[in-house]
Amino acid sequence: MPMQRAISGLVLTDLYTSFLLTALVIELTPGPNMAWLALTSASQGRRSGFAAVAGIALGLAILAAASAIGLAELATRWPAAFNLLRYAGVAYLLWLAWKAWTGENEVSPDAVPDNKLGAWFRHGLLLNLLNPKAALFFIAVLPAYIDQGSHVAPQVTLLSASYVGIATLVHLIIVALAAQAHAWISVGNRSHLVRRMFAILLAGIGVWFLISTG
Repeated sequence: MPMQRAISGLVLTDLYTSFLLTALVIELTPGPNMAWLALTSASQGRRSGFAAVAGIALGLAILAAASAIGLAELATRWPAAFNLLRYAGVAYLLWLAWKAWTGENEVSPDAVPDNKLGAWFRHGLLLNLLNPKAALFFIAVLPAYIDQGSHVAPQVTLLSASYVGIATLVHLIIVALAAQAHAWISVGNRSHLVRRMFAILLAGIGVWFLISTG
């Protein structure tokens, strides 16, 4: 089938290998997602971190699908849309920081209830949907690795799925490493101090997010 041949052809080219390396380097570069995941996993534990990773992965998949059906055209016609995304993302991070400061994200040595895992999933999803840098990857970077002489749709699907897979793997490793600190954080009165530090760092990530996406 033409679509299968297009995918097979792309996989066998240096273009695909180059794309995978580019995606890996981008994901290994420190950014708001990485910092937020590390903080979440260290303060809330591995399960919360994994739930957040699932939300981020779904957010990336949605952005990939949106870019395939016209996000690039929207960015060209209405550049202000990305500024709105940027400000909304910063506002959401600051809101999370306020919740942590006031105690709504209290660190506890107990296991995180399943209903709380859903909240961390939603946080990861929303943070990624409101991240213009993630959208710009699919708009500005991914098209450079498409072979225009072949079917475009299957190539976009393969490249998008590959990027989501690489990003998710990197995020899972970050969660596993950062969660090692959770047991220490949960001892005694450390949780209160860490919660306040968590709030300050979240606010800092929000400012970083604003500057790095400007």
